[in-house]
Amino acid sequence: MTGWIPIVAFLTFFGTAFAQRDFSAVKIKTTRLTDRIYMLEGSGGNIGVSVGADGVLIVDDQFAPLAEKIRAAIGELGGGDPTFVLNTHYHGDHTGGNAHFGEKGVIVAHRNVRDRLAARRVDDRPLPETALPEITFDEGLSIHFNGEELRVVHFPNAHTDGDGVVFFTGSNVVHTGDLFFNGRFPYVDLRGGGNVQGYIEAVRSLLKQISPDARIIPGHGPLAVPDDMMTALEMLETCANLVKESIAAGKTLEEIQAAGVPEKWQSWGQGWMSTDRWLAIVYNSYK
Repeated sequence: MTGWIPIVAFLTFFGTAFAQRDFSAVKIKTTRLTDRIYMLEGSGGNIGVSVGADGVLIVDDQFAPLAEKIRAAIGELGGGDPTFVLNTHYHGDHTGGNAHFGEKGVIVAHRNVRDRLAARRVDDRPLPETALPEITFDEGLSIHFNGEELRVVHFPNAHTDGDGVVFFTGSNVVHTGDLFFNGRFPYVDLRGGGNVQGYIEAVRSLLKQISPDARIIPGHGPLAVPDDMMTALEMLETCANLVKESIAAGKTLEEIQAAGVPEKWQSWGQGWMSTDRWLAIVYNSYK
């Protein structure tokens, strides 16, 4: 198994397999966090929703075929079409609904997210203009909406090169995007500007900015609290140190994969992101 197989598999997985997948059985689960903030789970990245006097704002929008189901779930909360859509990064399981929601709402994302989406081809065609962010930022920005400040902060070269974390400052809720996979190994997009060391540094920095009683909407996995994110950081540091020590000892990727990870983390290899794929990503970040 070569180090780049996981990356190629990821691009195929999100570029082809999901285009052919049947989403008809997917149900959208809604969890209320405050009187105006909700978390939606379906297929792909978790969605944050703010519903209030100013309208609706969503953070990420999963896959294109789920747009109507997501819109229906928002309708059950008393909301209409989103006024704003915040993209935490460019991956299709977080931005697939952009073309739909961008017809009536304004998409906001890091500059690199727009650049990468503008370069994307589906069936050899570019994405429609409605799928591209209309407002971009470099380091961060604030949106004052539904009675609170939503502060968006960029963390460079972590999961990708365009990661944005959204702080709902009045509600004490944080949407981390894919800087946090709760209870599972994360995907780090090395060809999309990501890096495991940058990911670790971003998580360390992020934890310093999150209050101890905050609720966290992870990119993937169940609703979380800061202790869950601390556990994820422990895993990241453990695996990084293990792989760096193995590289220094002259071990190959195959030998590292054969040795695996400590028992505490063995259950974190789930679905497509197996332990072998995770170790290959770590290996390629430090080799």
